[in-house]
Amino acid sequence: MVALVLVVAAAGLLWWRRPAWYWLTFGVVLAGLRVLVRCASVMDACGLTVSPSRWRLTLARATNRPLPRPRAPRILRLRPTRTGLVLRLKLRPGQDVFDVAASCDRLRHSFAMYGVTSRELRSGVVEVRMTGYDVLKRVQMPIKVDTRPMRVPVALREDGAVHYRDYRAVPHALTLGATESGKSVYQRNLVAALAPQRVALVGIDCKQGVELFPLARRFSALADNQDTAAELLDALVSHMQDVYQLIRAEQQITADVPDAEIAADIWDLPEDLRPVPIVVLVDEVAELALFATKEEEKRRDRIITALARLAQLGRAAGICLEICGQRFGSELGKGITTLRAQLTGRTAHRVNDESSANMTFGDIAPDAVLAAIQLPTDMPGIAITGDSTGGWARIRAPHTSLRQAVNTCNRYAALAPDLPALAPFLPALAIPTPVDASAVESIPATA
Repeated sequence: MVALVLVVAAAGLLWWRRPAWYWLTFGVVLAGLRVLVRCASVMDACGLTVSPSRWRLTLARATNRPLPRPRAPRILRLRPTRTGLVLRLKLRPGQDVFDVAASCDRLRHSFAMYGVTSRELRSGVVEVRMTGYDVLKRVQMPIKVDTRPMRVPVALREDGAVHYRDYRAVPHALTLGATESGKSVYQRNLVAALAPQRVALVGIDCKQGVELFPLARRFSALADNQDTAAELLDALVSHMQDVYQLIRAEQQITADVPDAEIAADIWDLPEDLRPVPIVVLVDEVAELALFATKEEEKRRDRIITALARLAQLGRAAGICLEICGQRFGSELGKGITTLRAQLTGRTAHRVNDESSANMTFGDIAPDAVLAAIQLPTDMPGIAITGDSTGGWARIRAPHTSLRQAVNTCNRYAALAPDLPALAPFLPALAIPTPVDASAVESIPATA
């Protein structure tokens, strides 16, 4: 009896303080038994069963046996994970994947799980992912992740899966978020994950560089104002044209060249000739689109035109865009909607207005707009991510302090490639000398 009380007390303590540990020790066994025992009755209650076939009914009547019961989807596999269970179902003839997706909320209550999502693997096979606890409350990334060139893990999905940023599949992306929404932490995770890879990082931070310049040792080029940003973007366009000339020179389209060896982008080039891919991070896109005078308007049109050209033509040249900002709307001027149309990946943290959410997801996933404007204010880092396929998911990046990101960038500073076209924009690593008289009045120290 004493041992049983101690076990129950330990389980309750783990469930309260360490839900992940509770799931791995007690929850996974209880949940697995609950799913196996209740599966048939739950499927019947949720309307996920089909009537028995005619030959079964005929056979039952001919042999004077009880009529067979409705048939539920067949369980192909039940696999436990560190965050929940993965149930693979084989649908019966006449069932549809949308029926399972519509019943996810009822399955969550019936199986006493925290969350349930479903997706189709192939024709007639559906994977139901169930989470046993709130994985986004305290994000813990798995130790082993599937990292590949130009594919890095940046966040955790609500179903327990890792959210990857794959630049080969989705070269350009838009990330929005209000102040204190977690957008900067998401950006730090992205830079820290890209730092160990063979990639050139280019930053545009018009807040005088307070966000990206601490990470300058890993960057190949940085701009901290609109004038420098315009020149840097022009240099990137020129570099893109040079890369295309290199691809044209190496195509060698002749009758005896196999189709697999014809180069159409940098990834088809030989390893020794392949240019370094470039990831351009824009910290606040609205600062590049605002203007007050005629001269600033000309500079603004020059910047937006260069960004649109990079978004339209940069993929084959290995140039990828990460556009970040607090606000992104058509009121920023001409060319903004053209730029948005080229940004396939969309991520929205908590935003201050519905129009920003509509600008992010309105053209690809209308259902995600409502989810984006309902993000809580007490959990910074929660975001909605989607792409042109129409699907979306709730994610949260692990908290990475600025010091951790700086240490990671300093550790891999030797991997920052030197690009001749971007040499004038190489960040200066010297610490600025403070002036004698401060231009900003400081808060007096208390005794």
